[in-house]
Amino acid sequence: MPSIAARELYPLSKQDPSVNTMAFHVLVSDTFSTEGLTILKESGDIELDYRPGISAKELLHHIPNADALIVRGGTAVTAQLIEAGEKLKIIARAGIGVENIDITAANRRGIVVTNTPTGSTTTMAEHAMAMMLALARKIPQACHAVKQGKWSSAAFHGSDIYGKTLGIIGGGKIARRVIEYAHALHMNINLYDPYLSEEVIKRLGARKVSFDTLLQNADFLTLHVPLNMETEHMLNAKTFARLKRGCLLINCALGGLINERDLIRALDEGIVGGAALDTFETEPPSPDNPLLSRDNVICTPHLRAATVDAQINVTCQAAHQVINFLRSGVVHNALNVPSINADLLDSLRPYLNLAERLGSFLSQLLRKPFSSIRVEFFGDIIQHPTEPLTMAALKGLLTPLLGSRINYVNAPHIVRERGISVTETRTNIAEGFSNMIRLHVCGEEGEQSISGALFGNNESRIVAIDEYPVECIPEGDILVVKNVDRPGVLALLGTVLAEKNVNVAMMNLSRRKISGKALSLLTVDQAVPDAAISQLLADERILSARQVSMPI
Repeated sequence: MPSIAARELYPLSKQDPSVNTMAFHVLVSDTFSTEGLTILKESGDIELDYRPGISAKELLHHIPNADALIVRGGTAVTAQLIEAGEKLKIIARAGIGVENIDITAANRRGIVVTNTPTGSTTTMAEHAMAMMLALARKIPQACHAVKQGKWSSAAFHGSDIYGKTLGIIGGGKIARRVIEYAHALHMNINLYDPYLSEEVIKRLGARKVSFDTLLQNADFLTLHVPLNMETEHMLNAKTFARLKRGCLLINCALGGLINERDLIRALDEGIVGGAALDTFETEPPSPDNPLLSRDNVICTPHLRAATVDAQINVTCQAAHQVINFLRSGVVHNALNVPSINADLLDSLRPYLNLAERLGSFLSQLLRKPFSSIRVEFFGDIIQHPTEPLTMAALKGLLTPLLGSRINYVNAPHIVRERGISVTETRTNIAEGFSNMIRLHVCGEEGEQSISGALFGNNESRIVAIDEYPVECIPEGDILVVKNVDRPGVLALLGTVLAEKNVNVAMMNLSRRKISGKALSLLTVDQAVPDAAISQLLADERILSARQVSMPI
């Protein structure tokens, strides 16, 4: 696992005995295992400040003294809190998700953010399998009946697991462990993950199938994907209509993957035979949520990682990460920092930002699986090491597809894991710019590319998309339209957006030849409604219309 030297990031920090021999102040603001606390207490040079359940106001009072902050999911690490951490060098999340940490604010302060991605993988896979077995054999319902004095098995005839087809959506670490367990139960396993090659999926012990094939053949269906623009409400009325009748659904991933209203209808109509849910769209779910009253729905309150073993694992890992970083200058699982020293990081930071923005823009524009990536560097930029810039580009490409769990550390591993080839080229001539980065992506729909450069004050600009020269600041909401170059297209764009009360802040037009194809980039003040995009696509002159959302 790549690591970064804290001594390089913080040349005058306290891990150098010649500078300061005082103990490091570590603030733990959420409930922590006894084993994790013992590691911190017995380290010899850690001053532990353990305050589980501390209020946000009290935390602001204590954070200025902390060299490190360790949190679980209960602490909101806001920009205000980070700014108040005058000595703060590292924020460690004991767990996988970092939605409660403002990583952008941490980046501004140069604070390292880590998590513990491997501490609960097995636990979460086991919970998905437990939910599947409990749902199949109606164990919760039967248990409830027995405790009410009813002794009859007639109402609780369930389903066998042996020989049934398990459909898995997503092929990450948890899903791979689920595959192992399903093999032990002699299940047939279909996997849908458009970013994994057939060879990789076969090696995992599953069969690569299309989304429709997965739905049509699944006796059991389990979700193991992040929540992003591609996966939100991926199970809805339309997809339920293609599902094998009576399929049993398990969701121990994220609530927003399923449209709950559509799920209720599918349950009522018998399309879905039952559901096991560890997560909901709104948590905790409202007491009047109809899913809670369905006999064929079983629920748990986010228990996927809630075992004693998992809690010990993640807290011990987080404790070791903080000690290693503060004491010996090494950090594992850094989410926001590539492995370069502080001086180089300062000079590379604008290029890192450019590379990541280009990747994110192209990924949102493409929205299709890709099999190869080529990163090209031109001009003065080749005087710097380009490996961190490639990492940034990969992070940008993967994040819109796989969610916020993508970072500098795991992006190269995930690309290799998914069988995507990555090549890098360097040229000292930059085609009219002092420096330029170009990304090429090849996939199902051919090749697409995007080029960018730094302008005055290190401002990132997109300078080309495919063969079209453009000049666009990759910030905010941008509508990208490819059209046949005929009269009236600009009027159409203006009319449709005006009808939806969408204001255009900037517009960039480009074409290669008269009456050929043209490209328009419209920076708008707010997101363009789907209805407006559908209205544009209904016009034969519009070849494609995609909305891209970039951080400001």
